Parts: sequence; C-alpha cells; structure tokens
Amino acid sequence: MKPDKTNNPLKDIGTLLVMVLLSIIGAIIGVQLITTLGVTPNTSIIGALLAMLLARIPMQMFQRYRSIHTQNLAQTVISSATFGAANCLLMPIAVPYVMGQPQLILPMFCGVAAAMLLDGYLLYRMFDTKIFPAANAWPPGVAAAEAIKAGDSGGKQAWLLVLGVAVGIAGSMLKIPMAAFGTAFIGNIWALSMFGVGLLLRAYGQPLTGVDLNAQYIPHGVMVGAGLVALIQVVQVIRHKNQQAVSTYTQPDSEVRKALGLGAVGYVVIAALLALGSGLYSEMSLTMLVLFVIYAAFAAFVHELIVGIAAMHSGWFPAFAVALITLIVGIMLGFPPLALCILTGFTAATGPAFADMGFDLKAGFILRGYGKDLQQELLGRRIQMIAAMLAFVIAIPVVYFSYTSYFTQGLIPPVAHVYAKTIEAGVQPGIASSLLIWAIPGAIVQFIGGPKRQMGVLLATGLLINNAFAGWAVLIGITLRILIIRRWGDKGQTPMEIMAAGFIAGDALYNFFSSIFSSKDK
Repeated sequence: MKPDKTNNPLKDIGTLLVMVLLSIIGAIIGVQLITTLGVTPNTSIIGALLAMLLARIPMQMFQRYRSIHTQNLAQTVISSATFGAANCLLMPIAVPYVMGQPQLILPMFCGVAAAMLLDGYLLYRMFDTKIFPAANAWPPGVAAAEAIKAGDSGGKQAWLLVLGVAVGIAGSMLKIPMAAFGTAFIGNIWALSMFGVGLLLRAYGQPLTGVDLNAQYIPHGVMVGAGLVALIQVVQVIRHKNQQAVSTYTQPDSEVRKALGLGAVGYVVIAALLALGSGLYSEMSLTMLVLFVIYAAFAAFVHELIVGIAAMHSGWFPAFAVALITLIVGIMLGFPPLALCILTGFTAATGPAFADMGFDLKAGFILRGYGKDLQQELLGRRIQMIAAMLAFVIAIPVVYFSYTSYFTQGLIPPVAHVYAKTIEAGVQPGIASSLLIWAIPGAIVQFIGGPKRQMGVLLATGLLINNAFAGWAVLIGITLRILIIRRWGDKGQTPMEIMAAGFIAGDALYNFFSSIFSSKDK
C-alpha cells in the first residue's frame, strides 16, 4: 500500500492516537534510560514490532496496521521521541542544573527545543542529496525496513531475517557488538575500515604505547582537522555542478543550498535568543557577545553535519564527544562559564534529531521502493517528517513536566557532569597545541578519502569511542563481506544485507530490553 493524498495514515484518527501514544512512550523511555544508565537505545524496531502486533489482532479496527507504511510511521515516531527527549532536550538542560545555574534551564529548554525541530527539518530537506544520499548505509534504517518487510511478506527472506535477529541477540548476550558487525556488511568499506581502525587505536593505544589518547586530546584534534576539511568538502560539493549526478538524487542541488542557508540563519537566531534570554549581554562585551553568537551557530551547524555524516556511514553518532570538542574550543576563545554552559547545551542538542531523521527516512525510502515512484517517495517522505515533528513536539511537554522530578532525585545524564567539570577546569596546558598538531593528520586523511568516503571523520569517530570489541567486529565483518562478494558476487549481496539487518535489529532489541530491566534494578 503506497501513501497518497487519500491514504495518509495520519488522517485516520485511530492511527493518529496510536502515534501520539507511541511518542509519549518513546519520550518516557528516553528520559528514564539516559538518566539511569546514560544511554539512549534505538527504539525504532520496538515501534515497528508494536504495530505488527496490533495488525495481528483479529478486529477490523486494527487492520489499518497491516500497512507497512503505517508500521514505518510507528517506528518513526517512537525513535524520534526517544532521541529527542533524551539527547536533545533533557541532557542539555542538565548542564546548567549541575553547574548551579537553575535560572538558565528555561531559556536553554526553549532554545534546544527550537534547535531540535530545526535539526530534524533540515535533514528532511537534505535527505537524498549528494551530501546525504539515500543510497548510503544509514544502518538502523535498513534494519527497521527489513524487519517490516519480513513481517509483511514472509518466505525465505523472513526466515533469513529471523535467523539474523536470533544471531544478533545471541551475540549481544555474549557482549559482541552485533550492530557494529552488521553495519560492516552494509556501509562504505573505506569509511568503516577507518572507523574500525580508530576504535582499535583508542582501545589499545595506552596498553601498547603507554599514551592515553583521550587524555592527550588526540581524538579531539583529529576530529577538528577532519571536520573542517569535511565542511570545506561539503561546500565544494554544493558548488560543483554535475548535471549527470543530479538525476541520481530525488532532491536537487538547489534544495541543499536553501536548507543550509535556512540552517545558518536559524542557528544564528536561536543562538542570539539564547544569549538574550540567559542574560549573557550583562557578562560579556558587545564584541565578545557577537563572537559568541557567531561561534555558537557555527559550532551547532558543524556538529550537525559531522554527526549526520558519521551516522550515515556507521550508524554511530558521537554527538556528546563532538559537543565536548566545541566546548574545548569555546574555552580557548575565552568565553565565561555562563556562556560555555549555554554553548554546550545548544551544540549537544543539534545532531541526534538530524541523524535519527536520516535513519527513519532511509527505512521509508526502502519500503517505498527506493524512490522509483518519485511522487510517492516525496509524499511519503513528507508524511514521515510530519510524524517525526509530531513526536518531537510531544516530547517537549513530557520532558518539561518531568525533569524536575528526575533532577531532584539525583537522576542526571552522566555526560552533563563531564561538561560541567570541563567548564570548571578551564583551559589546561597543552590542549591548544595538541588540537592543532593532531588536526593535521585528521585533515590529511579526510582530504585523501574525499567527501564520499569520509575517512577522516570516521577515523576520529572511532578514536572518540573506547570499544575494542566494536573495532574487531567492524574489521572482521568487512573481511567476511569482501570474501562473500568475491565468492558469490551479486548473488550474495541481498542475503548478506538481510542477515546484517537482522544482526542490527537483534542488537537493538537486546540492548533495549536489557536497558529497561537494568533501569528498574536501579
């Protein structure tokens, strides 16, 4: 069943009420888990499974959930609400609370709520352009789509997916990062290879050489260099006119330029309103205030692009780590603690909604037939965007009316304490030189890989994450993928991708339910 003007699932009151309920559930789950465990699990598979279960109820009112597009909306709203509530709303306002600045919570909350909505809308505008192609990996989106397709069609592919999910759950129980393993079969080999190398360098750097890469700010420097080159490459891609390439995307180059222009203006306006609402004008000179607004908008913009690129290729988005980098640079620029608090929350709020919207639209892109019917693809994409925005809007009051209860109980996202301690510590000796020195190799690797491979950004992403098992999983998965392609060629591609989607879905299911039970224990 294809979405059309007369068959918009959101126009059905029963479906709309279920989407609202899933949004509330997703927001509650996100807030609960980021405060108790410090993590935000991917709930898209949960939303899809709930819709599938409703479709199996033998009553006429539940038959609407047999549509794969309705199931896709279910996974869209619950994942949007989860990431929006936890990463974009609650975590940023925890920073001023930890720093003893409760008067900043309300202006911060208003600012990050606006940033979240703008964030998701910008990805919608830029999805399936030459900067964020729909053909790229977006691994969690593939997993959600394959799960929905299998439930709808059955047959051998369904059993193959079920086998993949079972293996994914079993591997996750053995502490094997099956999402990373499955992603290796889907994403860009060059980008993921650098991701795996970065993970292993971070994990074994200190045991082998005695050098703590994180303490020396080496990953941060690499990301600074790679991120700046990536930004330049984005600009070059936009300016480069290639008529042959235009026809391969559903969105024209002009849409990218308009979206980036809207984002630039939007982030400047939000940063200025944050500065005004938080009273920064009373603590800073006019010159420093203008510099803060410009830097905050630029940092949020770059943060969004880097997080989106990393998520597109690897399924991982280092939002908190990249926000820490922008904070460190802000400290070096001499901003006062109050301004740094606002800066951190604002930049951290951009990126998660952007990445999650990409995952959701990728799932829809697959379910709608990979864009073969352009009119239906664009309409279906717009319906998904509206559903995601609905989820974001619902997450706003859920967080606003619940954060006080969590904070007074001492339930605060752990990363908020990291940001607060970094601000209190101020500039440490050697940070600037380390960032500048290690920005050079990051820039070189990113330049060599080019905008399609994003090798520098993915190398830095791996360096920012301390997970040796994930590094081995990625590199072993890539090796197996190459062997399968050499042995079976195109015949092995589809079964391999279905199994990979199962691994990712199984990992998501296991982590979700284990997180729920762990939070109950606490």
